[in-house]
Parts: sequence; structure tokens; C-alpha cells
Amino acid sequence: MSDGYDPDFLGIPLPLPAPVVPTTRLDYPRFSVLLDEQRRFAAVTGVVVDGATLREQPRTGEWRLDPRVPAGAQAGPEVYSRNDLDRGHLVRRRDPGWGSAREAQDATEATFFYTNAAPQAAGFNQSKELWLGLEDHVLTYAETTDQRLAVFTAPVLGDADPPYRGIRVPLRFWKIAAWRDGDALAAAGFVLDQTELVDTRQGLTIPPLGAFRTFQVPIADLATEARIDAGPLAAADTFVRRGLRPVAARELRSVDDIVL
Repeated sequence: MSDGYDPDFLGIPLPLPAPVVPTTRLDYPRFSVLLDEQRRFAAVTGVVVDGATLREQPRTGEWRLDPRVPAGAQAGPEVYSRNDLDRGHLVRRRDPGWGSAREAQDATEATFFYTNAAPQAAGFNQSKELWLGLEDHVLTYAETTDQRLAVFTAPVLGDADPPYRGIRVPLRFWKIAAWRDGDALAAAGFVLDQTELVDTRQGLTIPPLGAFRTFQVPIADLATEARIDAGPLAAADTFVRRGLRPVAARELRSVDDIVL
């Protein structure tokens, strides 16, 4: 299906974070998914973004199962029907959409495989918009000559995630953005919490006045919670590099709260 995540894209070796559980690697144009077939969700996704050649692509593509893995290893359409769950893109649709028009279209349409989705409570508010805008903010901040970025995103596949329709709904999601700062690697880690929005005890309900909560967290702590080996990302953390490691996670109210 194509090339997958490129660990040398930033000019500094940066492997995909490695989950502690067994996963199946699936490569797509400019991104890769490490699928936990037991949980039926990605344990890690990684995408490379060339900010200099990003295109505004029309929204094309339909959600579909990936034929390379069994349907039972993917959380498919039955999870999202007749409820208030969105198919949340892990690799955002626009991130791999760079290069030629044909390349960009192929890459953005590939983000519509169910292996790249996880259930998120429906409805947009300031916190979710902040979550979706983090990469744009980091890309603008990282004013390198080539404006390249690597982004890793996945649900935290926790043991306490509530059961629903044969899956367990992830309550938290993590994201790490990495870029080149001169000759060094820089990175920042974030967690979105939708615990207050998901209640599967009565089928599934989404409280109307709930809130997504977004936090900037030390990458080392994020890696422990997500059960991944973050490799060089932990040492490249902007919290660590600036001596600003907080005692607890830092909740974000706006992009101005992000430490880069």
C-alpha cells in the first residue's frame, strides 16, 4: 500500500515508538499503524509531514476495513452505528497530504482505514479543537528551513477502558510531535482525556455538557501510561530541555499554554 513512516525523515534517526504488546505493522503512504489485534485499535501511529509542500485536499475517501488483517482484528462500522461516537482519525487526514496532487490524494484517502480510527465522543468544543490544532501550532513554532514534522498518536489502551460492542472504548489518547531544532531533536507530548464524556453502563451515553481535557505531559510519563518505548523522544522533550518538568500534567486551555 506504500512506503509507511520514514524514520530518517527529519535527518535525525527517529524510530516509531515501540509498544510492549505484540502488534501488526501496516504501512500506508507516509504513515504506519502498529495494530494491537487483541484490542482492535492502533497502539501506535506515526506520520511524517512536509509543511513546505502540504496541500489543501478536498475531503475524499470512505471508511473501510484493511484487507491485510482479519476483520475481527479491526474495530469496524458496527462500533460507530446508532450512537454518539465519532470515527476519530489517529493520523489526521491532512497530515500525509503533501507532495504532488496525486500523492496527496492517495495519502489522505488512506487515512480512512478503520485501523486508523478510534472512537471519540461526538461534538466539537474548545478542548477538542485545541487537540486537533496542536500539530498546526507545533509546525508553525518549529520554524526550520524545511518545516518537517513527525507525529505519533494513538489511544491509551488501558485496562480500565469500558466494554462496548465487543471492544473497550479508549478513555485517553496521546500525541507526540517531533521536529528538528538545529542539529537536535525536539518533541512535545500531549494527552486528551474523554473519561467524563463516555459512559457505557447504559449502552452508551455522551453527557451534553462534558469536556475534552487536553494536557501537555512529560513524554517519559506518557510512555509509561501508554506502555510504549519512546526511544529518543523522551530526552528530546521540551519540558526536559528547558528544565520545566512539571510535578503533574499541565492542562491546556489554549495554545498559549503549550511549552515548546
